[in-house]
Amino acid sequence: MTPSVPRTRASAALRMKQIALDNQDRTIRRLRAQLATERRGLAATKKELEETQLALEASHKVIAGLTEIGLSMSKKIEKMKVKKQQVRANHVECHQKFQARIHEAEDSMQAQHLIIEALVDEKDSLLQTIHGLQEANNAPAPFDGEWEEEPEEEPKEEEIEDIPLGEGEIDDE
Repeated sequence: MTPSVPRTRASAALRMKQIALDNQDRTIRRLRAQLATERRGLAATKKELEETQLALEASHKVIAGLTEIGLSMSKKIEKMKVKKQQVRANHVECHQKFQARIHEAEDSMQAQHLIIEALVDEKDSLLQTIHGLQEANNAPAPFDGEWEEEPEEEPKEEEIEDIPLGEGEIDDE
């Protein structure tokens, strides 16, 4: 058995070297596949960067154009603000005049209501006087059976609300 031991050791050593070479071969193939994947990823990233660069250049052109438009618009806005202030001042003035007219109308309605109440009171007083005179003269009442007094109802007063200043404004912004 002695002569076969060196051959077995040598074949085992060769076998171990073959296994190591196979492992290195697999590792090299795996690393090459990873490298190819990384290269594809880098190519895609490079393409995205180029597209982003083109988009940035286009954005810069658009921004320059918008800045120019913005400057002209700011001039127009300033003019519109001045006009809006004038409109607001006119609105306040009209609002005040309208409120004054509303108060005048309310005062007039209250005065008319007082006059109507006074006339109703006077009518009641005259009817009582007529009724009293008829009783004193024993005369038949001309209105018996034909005249029915309606119950007095107080008319509902419509309140006109103050329109708060600021409602209905036109906002040009």
